[in-house]
Amino acid sequence: MMRQYLKKDEWKIIEEGFNPEHHTASESIFSLGNGQMGQRANFEEAWSGPTLRGSYIAGVYYPDKTRVGWWKNGYPEYFAKVINSPNWIGIDVNINDETLDLFKVSKVENFVRILDMKKGVLQRQFTATLNNGIRVSVTTERFLSMERPEVGAIRFSVTPENDDCNLIITPFIDGDVKNEDANYDEKFWNILSAEASAFEASLLSQTKKLDFRVGFAAKSIITGGETSNIQPIQNATFAGNQISLKAKKGEKIIVNKYVGVCSSLYHPAEQLLSQAKKQASEAAEVGFDNLLTEHAAHWENIWKHSDIKILGDVAAQQGIRFNIFQLNQTYTGKDERLNIGPKGFTGEKYGGSTYWDTEAYCIPFFLMTAPQKVVKNLLIYRYKHLGKAIENAQKLGFTDGAALYPMVTMNGEECHNEWEITFEEIHRNGAIAFAIHNYIRHTGDDAYLEQYGLEVLIGIARFWSQRATYSQEKQKFVILGVTGPNEYENNVNNNWYTNKIAQWCLNYAREAIDIVEKNNPQRLEEIIKKVKLDRNTETNMWKSVADNLYFPYYEEEGIFLQQDGYMDKEQITTDELSPSIRPLNQHWSWDRILRSCFIKQADTLQGIYLFEEEYDTETIRRNFAFYEPRTVHESSLSPCVHSILAARIGNVDKAYELYLRTSRLDLDDYNREVHEGLHITSMAGTWMSIVEGFGGKRVYDDRKLRLAPCIPEQWHEYSFRIRFRGNDLEVRVNQEQVEITCHGTGSTSLLLYNEEVDIPAGKSICKPLINNYYAKN
Repeated sequence: MMRQYLKKDEWKIIEEGFNPEHHTASESIFSLGNGQMGQRANFEEAWSGPTLRGSYIAGVYYPDKTRVGWWKNGYPEYFAKVINSPNWIGIDVNINDETLDLFKVSKVENFVRILDMKKGVLQRQFTATLNNGIRVSVTTERFLSMERPEVGAIRFSVTPENDDCNLIITPFIDGDVKNEDANYDEKFWNILSAEASAFEASLLSQTKKLDFRVGFAAKSIITGGETSNIQPIQNATFAGNQISLKAKKGEKIIVNKYVGVCSSLYHPAEQLLSQAKKQASEAAEVGFDNLLTEHAAHWENIWKHSDIKILGDVAAQQGIRFNIFQLNQTYTGKDERLNIGPKGFTGEKYGGSTYWDTEAYCIPFFLMTAPQKVVKNLLIYRYKHLGKAIENAQKLGFTDGAALYPMVTMNGEECHNEWEITFEEIHRNGAIAFAIHNYIRHTGDDAYLEQYGLEVLIGIARFWSQRATYSQEKQKFVILGVTGPNEYENNVNNNWYTNKIAQWCLNYAREAIDIVEKNNPQRLEEIIKKVKLDRNTETNMWKSVADNLYFPYYEEEGIFLQQDGYMDKEQITTDELSPSIRPLNQHWSWDRILRSCFIKQADTLQGIYLFEEEYDTETIRRNFAFYEPRTVHESSLSPCVHSILAARIGNVDKAYELYLRTSRLDLDDYNREVHEGLHITSMAGTWMSIVEGFGGKRVYDDRKLRLAPCIPEQWHEYSFRIRFRGNDLEVRVNQEQVEITCHGTGSTSLLLYNEEVDIPAGKSICKPLINNYYAKN
């Protein structure tokens, strides 16, 4: 059941009218970030209603002690959480001795909240009648600077509408915060200092474990009104100013609050407060309008390279831009220590940690829209965690350098404590290996293998060769006791996707060794010595496992069987389910879900998506026709893969339906969970649905860029830009033709509907649209 209360607009997210029931959802949807910090769209002024107050600092986390019913060998001792940090946006307003609190005032009118995605600004306006009879109009505007990632700025104005009044305005920084998801209701911060002077406040915080430190400093400038008193206030966890003033009817009082936020990831601990104060002071000198101008210019450059334009369908246009906006404000690629949490800076669910989502979904997006170093930093992040991945495997009994990357992590250690995920959802290893391959075939950076990639691939291949078991009964290698991408089935044998990605990893590791040997034999010898590889023995074993791996198959339907025993389940489809029991995970017992045939997200189809080059259209069509009707899409990662494959087999109507679902998953709150935070990593799948789905973009192992666009009937035109091998290409598709422009400095060649086309630098080519080309060939 969707929840649709937001106005449709091409560049803005707009909430008109005040409804407290929507507040926590809107806190997520209107979130802001700049790659280095982020925050939910909490009100600056007091709010006593339901809320998840959240302000987050990238790379700063807390190892919250694991909470489980009983312990199992191999369980992690903690769950790493990006923690709710001191609240620096606060500006309390007292009007004639009554606090401005929209949850308690007599009336709220003309409420509008706007997220301007083009400029990266959150705006709000409303008129409130307080219980004491005073009516005020309020406007707010804030942003987290993309140009100055340690700066946040707020402009807050209040105007008495019906009488003169006395105001007390209190801009503050509050360190008394907690995580909603704290396992033992523990607060995670020590506040080392809190200081206030006229119009200024500062606070120094320290995590209770790991000794991350963050300094905050705020400088406030007030214009309008007659100021009568400035009273600095501070206690052990709070610093601010009470500014008393008189305001005449119709007089606008403006508070500009500039904040510096500096963490120990980037500054020595002893310099944090001085650096934060410097950032706040410099921001105040530059001024709100100039800060906003440079911030908006930064966003203009981002949109130049990553925007997707859709003509004729405002809902679709708004959806894709919302997803692109959130991705770019969550991760900028400047720091190889950082990664992309499933909720980004918008909520606490999943701990804010790194999942396989990054490699499977986010890397394809950043490969095509961002500079090459952005994706390289994501890969280096995993390379630097290789030692921890080997330790994780050792804890589960694997040996000799076998590596199992964690399902959930901040520093490379596994910190997920559900056994069916921690121990069994091992296909995540494959996503990391495939990301290396995907990066190289898109960029041509073969040197990455010798620099970093090969060591990772060897560790992963060692894991798969040890994880497989030889079955005397089948005379094949089998992989037992796993959870595939479909988390609605646990502890299954021979999950087709897991076996497929394992086989591919084993073969790719051998291929990578040969590539490094050809390009840099000396470096190969260094790697072999470093990882203690017995080349002949081990690679022969990898080949034996890969060549003899078992794959379940269902002859009657001619499909790859999701896992052993899947057809033993009662075979019913999702159209037989009542909407009243959806989503299943909020209505059914886990036992009932596990015994059903219903699929949470693409599983077998995930493998077909990755290795599509190996299958003809009819094979893809049969598997899609069988599995999609059994898929409930209760994972945010699900609709995009199905949308891409639907376009691939020529079912453009289905592709469009699933595109809308993935692009508006949070805006329309399909699964009634957006209050917990946005689905940041799956948002990259929205981009994939257009570029790889309707755009038909592919890069197979021949490393040739291919395009085969189709277009939904609902759209007049769409266009996107992609980077490939140093070239910047713009693809424009309407109902009659495809136009491709080369914006790079050199010419480029690609396959358009399997026809080789050459495009000179600065020139365009136009060709007739061939709808559903892939489906026909």
